[in-house]
Amino acid sequence: MLGNRAWLLLAAILVLLSGPVLAGVDVKAYTQLDTFTSIKLSPTGEYLAATVPRDDHSGLLVLRRGTNEVTASFSLGKNTHIADFHWVNDKRLVLAIAEAFGSDDEPTPTGELFGVDADGGNKLLLVGFRATGSGPGSRIQTRTQENAAAYLVDTLPAEENNILVAIWPFHDDPYTRLETMDVRSGKRRLVARSPVQRGDFTVDNDRKVRMVRGVGKDNASMLYHRPAEGGDWVLVNNELETGRVEMPLGFAPDNRTAYLFSNLPDGPDAIVAYDTVTGERKVLLRHEKVDPARYIYRLGDEVQLAGAAYLGDKPEMRFIDENGEEARLHKMLQAAFAGHDVAVTSSTRDGRLALVQASSPTNPGDFYLFDTTTKKANYLLSRRDWSDPEKMATVRPVSLAARDGLKLHGYLTIPHGAEAAKLPMVVKVHGGPIGVFDALGFDEESQMLAQAGYAVLQVNFRGSGNYGRDFQQAGAREWGRAMQDDVTDATRWAIGQGIADPRRICIYGGSYGAYSAMMGLAREPGLYACGAGYVGVYDLDMMVRDDSRDSNYMATFNEQWVGKAGDLGQVSPNRLAAAIKAPVFLAAGGEDRIAPVEHTEMMERALKKAGVPVESLYYRNEGHGFYVEAHRIEYYTKLLDFFARHLGGAKAN
Repeated sequence: MLGNRAWLLLAAILVLLSGPVLAGVDVKAYTQLDTFTSIKLSPTGEYLAATVPRDDHSGLLVLRRGTNEVTASFSLGKNTHIADFHWVNDKRLVLAIAEAFGSDDEPTPTGELFGVDADGGNKLLLVGFRATGSGPGSRIQTRTQENAAAYLVDTLPAEENNILVAIWPFHDDPYTRLETMDVRSGKRRLVARSPVQRGDFTVDNDRKVRMVRGVGKDNASMLYHRPAEGGDWVLVNNELETGRVEMPLGFAPDNRTAYLFSNLPDGPDAIVAYDTVTGERKVLLRHEKVDPARYIYRLGDEVQLAGAAYLGDKPEMRFIDENGEEARLHKMLQAAFAGHDVAVTSSTRDGRLALVQASSPTNPGDFYLFDTTTKKANYLLSRRDWSDPEKMATVRPVSLAARDGLKLHGYLTIPHGAEAAKLPMVVKVHGGPIGVFDALGFDEESQMLAQAGYAVLQVNFRGSGNYGRDFQQAGAREWGRAMQDDVTDATRWAIGQGIADPRRICIYGGSYGAYSAMMGLAREPGLYACGAGYVGVYDLDMMVRDDSRDSNYMATFNEQWVGKAGDLGQVSPNRLAAAIKAPVFLAAGGEDRIAPVEHTEMMERALKKAGVPVESLYYRNEGHGFYVEAHRIEYYTKLLDFFARHLGGAKAN
């Protein structure tokens, strides 16, 4: 017989033979914020401006191109972000402000526009709710005082200091106005009024307002047009009558043909040419599987649409004129950065210089300055220069059939150097859920889990975006039902393919993904070894009641997509805790406005009452996602430790 020491030696040998020894995960490498978020060239190319993320806010830096001299720095207070910015001319920028309470909560635009010079001077709040007065402690004085929000429509390249802005009065369902605004004084002048609530305006190549799209009865999309010389608005599409959602994307050079995004009743979304005189529509671009991910415009112009980029099984570009100058340029860039999604993020007004971003599932994004005359691209910087694409996990597209035959698409991340066979697996469910989707791009959370030794499965269940209106509509009122079945079917598919070890699978997600994780544990108690929920909603009756108080729009949305309060107990996981058998980890923020912390507290109490092992982590000063880097590090350290105990992967360093 073998002695104790021999048994220990044999056990160690068996562990070595069973798989690689996993090193600890450097969590900070994945929680550290990008160096830059958005970078844009000034109209002549003299300057570069970039947004810089911080734990609880973001700022703007302006640099002189060539010397990298910082000429301006701008930021506001805690939880205040620069949602977007635009160069009006080479000396003046306009910044759109947003507020957020967590990394997974997209910052909400506040409707405030700030002006700042390229040298940092003349900072001025041009319009916004903080411009309505100068109360105690206020140092801001503006020319226009109104309870309204403003959003930039066009920078008016032919005018030095004027821009077009949409004005949204503070109201649940406002009728918007289009106005010109002086970016040095904030003074405004009325141009047009929307004939429909929540109207978004579109201009032609001469910067004449020609179209407006808004929301009518039952949240139905309404599209209006008027001739270039002005006149009355004419309804050209009513979703309730046509079944289409249409939004203007720009105009052809003749200003007669408008390019429309068309959300058709079945199949992927299309780009349509609409003759504004005859009313004739012609489909120009339509992918076989996926919707447009973003739109491609002629360099130096934000009105003339050239094509669209698509993110399905691989990055693709398609053009209105496949032999045109824009198509040739983008195809050359795509070939130069093979395997990457290539996007022109900005260009000089003459189109000579373009800022190009190349990213992939293993590369968060590198920026290059591309000279369209010499056809040379010079490296500028990376979003995360500490990230090595060569050491990242591989990501591949997958597809499968749901139990009712619906085709599902998703992505499988496999640890670097590992075979896709009998791996411990984390099923990672995206948030949203309606219209949100997992795409072929860099996902730091999936990469972190893969470094810990896990395969990561992400499936775009019905209700997700990117696969056409009918696919999204199939998720209506299917929370906890068919939407959950899709996640289950994807999990069983991975087992059937031999990818996942059936005894070592956990389900995890944030927001809706957290809801789905708990529903997965309740509905499939033998399928998952554990589950984790981050800033989740767990009582749908409570969610619908709370959200519906916000506005008529949200009340209608919830009735259409989730259901009626009082009817959702059977798909609320906090009421199904007795069916859950696997251990649970929950995390939430006390200032969460999207998924209030009470959801997590109720879920935890229900699990404890049912005798389910549950661990929790709360930060009372965090929101819908954790901002503070130390909190993110602790959260992922605990999450990896939780998974390691139930799946056998690596812990954090």
